[in-house]
Amino acid sequence: MRNLDFSSWHALLSTVVGLALITLIMVGVRLLAMHTVQKRRERENRQINERLRTLIAAYKTLGGSFTGDLSVDPAHLRDLRRMSAPADGETNETASQRSDRSRRMRDAVEAALSDIILLGTEEQVALAARAATELSEGRPTHTAELVVSLRDFIRKVLDLEAVPASLAIPRQGPTRISAMRGKAEGKGDGGGKAAGGGAGGIGGGMGGMSSHATFDNDHEAHR
Repeated sequence: MRNLDFSSWHALLSTVVGLALITLIMVGVRLLAMHTVQKRRERENRQINERLRTLIAAYKTLGGSFTGDLSVDPAHLRDLRRMSAPADGETNETASQRSDRSRRMRDAVEAALSDIILLGTEEQVALAARAATELSEGRPTHTAELVVSLRDFIRKVLDLEAVPASLAIPRQGPTRISAMRGKAEGKGDGGGKAAGGGAGGIGGGMGGMSSHATFDNDHEAHR
C-alpha cells in the first residue's frame, strides 16, 4: 500500500486496474483449485460407491443362507454329472436339477471371490484367496469368516453401528440358487419368439388373401 500513487487521475486509474487484475488472478486461481478438489472428491466418491456396491453384492452372494448346507461344492459339471445318480425316491430330472443348482452356486461364489480379491481389504483378500485355493484344490469351502469381515467393513464405511459382540448370529453360507429359474426364463423367451413368428405368419396369410380378393374384384369390374 506504501507504493500506491494517488497524485493524479492517471496514476489512480493505473492503481485500480492493477488491483483489479491481481484480484481477478487470485479469484481465478482459487476457482481452479476448488474445481480440481471437487473433481477429485467426485472421483473418489464414485470409486467408493462402486467398491461398496461390488462388496455388498459379494456379501449377499456369500452370506445369503443361514440354514442347510453352508459349504460350496467345488465339483465341476463333468464331476456332477458323474456323481448325480438319483437317490432313493428321486428321479433323474430331480438329480439333474440338484447338480445344476450346485454348479450355479459354485460359479456365483467364484465370481464373488474374484471381486473381493480385486476390491477388498487386505484381510478380505487373504480370506478370499484361501477360499479360492480350497475350491481349486477340490475341497468344500466355507465363507462364514469372510462374510463377517465384509459385514463389519461395509457397516463401518456406511457409518453404521457395529454389530454387538453379544448378539449371536448364525453362520452364513452362499445363497442357494434355483436351478429351475434359468430354464423357465429360457423357455419363456423361446415361447415368446415362437408366438411372434406365428402371429407374423398369420398376418402374412391375411395379407395374401386380401390381395387375391382385390384382384378378383378388379377382374369382375373389367368383365
